[in-house]
Amino acid sequence: MARGLTAARVRQDVDVVARAGLDLDTFLQEAVDSVARAVPWVAACIATHDPATHMLTSARKYGHLRDRNSHDHEFGLIEYGTVEPTAFTELARAEVPAAAVHLSTGGEVERSGRMASFMKPRFDFGDEARLVFRDSSQVWGAMALFRGPDDEPFDAGEVQFLASLAAPFAHGVRTGMLARLAEAPAPTPVTGPAVVIVDADDQISQMSLGAEQRLADINFGSAGGDPLAPVASLVGAARRYGRGETSVPPRARLRTVSGMWLVLHAGPLISRDGRQGEVVITIEEARPPEIVSIVVAAYNLSARERDVVQLVLQGIDTKEIAASLHLSTYTVQDHLKSVFDKAGVRSRRELISRVYFDQYVPRMGTDLSPTGWFAAAPAEDQPIGA
Repeated sequence: MARGLTAARVRQDVDVVARAGLDLDTFLQEAVDSVARAVPWVAACIATHDPATHMLTSARKYGHLRDRNSHDHEFGLIEYGTVEPTAFTELARAEVPAAAVHLSTGGEVERSGRMASFMKPRFDFGDEARLVFRDSSQVWGAMALFRGPDDEPFDAGEVQFLASLAAPFAHGVRTGMLARLAEAPAPTPVTGPAVVIVDADDQISQMSLGAEQRLADINFGSAGGDPLAPVASLVGAARRYGRGETSVPPRARLRTVSGMWLVLHAGPLISRDGRQGEVVITIEEARPPEIVSIVVAAYNLSARERDVVQLVLQGIDTKEIAASLHLSTYTVQDHLKSVFDKAGVRSRRELISRVYFDQYVPRMGTDLSPTGWFAAAPAEDQPIGA
């Protein structure tokens, strides 16, 4: 049970590493190891989510789950294709951002479809505790901790302790997500969207030229799960949309190993003879306007600071911003100073670079075209071989 001095020390440790400016993989490894001192586990899985859609964007595994990725596609289909009280999408909206299956089901863990059909038969886990990484209204990811069949189930005190870590984990994930990645070669450019079609038997039946290359650029590091897990999650969510259980087609923005942002859309297909179950996934490079919201949100700006940044990114000067927002120029300057501090920059120029250009590989230009995409970089600015 998470109690007393150990719990306080672990909470402090997680908060410290969350604010240390670590890259995502380092932060998650440090944080999940710290949690184990207060809430022991035999296996752990940590996911990152698109904060706008709550869809899976990456997964990392520890303990008994590490390098066991052959069933990840099943997990994505179950987690996002069905719903139960301890599903990540439900916890994202719950008053308490943590739960344990044994407690939620009154000790009858088989009442959880996820546990009965997947976790127990595939991995022989006896209980699962979950936490969503929620910072204010934004959800940046989630964690699932597991215990074996002979271990004591997670208790209420442990769930309460996990809930207290929601904000520190959210902070660590959103800042780690924007940490500069290790240098990776830019992928060969892919022209236009790539398309993947998943059939009713959950197999990739067709893909367009360039799709395999897009998928190969998705990698979650040494502790990573199957790179296709986000695709499986979108397939599950698309089928729910097709059944009328949700109102918005699923989409997710994720960052690849090369540093590029992709946006994935999913939609259910219906054949001429009425057969259903096929899903089309469209993968394309995210245009700068599509990632501004996620990058700006990662800096944890206030609502008014976000308003100021949106206008700065449009090239509007301080006096015009003040008039547009009905503020004094001094107030706008105060907001800008706060934004610069949070983003780690010293000027408007650096802010624009940090929000737009630092998130993309060097082969891209530094000017936006009328389409909302980057104009081609001048030849002398292109890396050799680009």
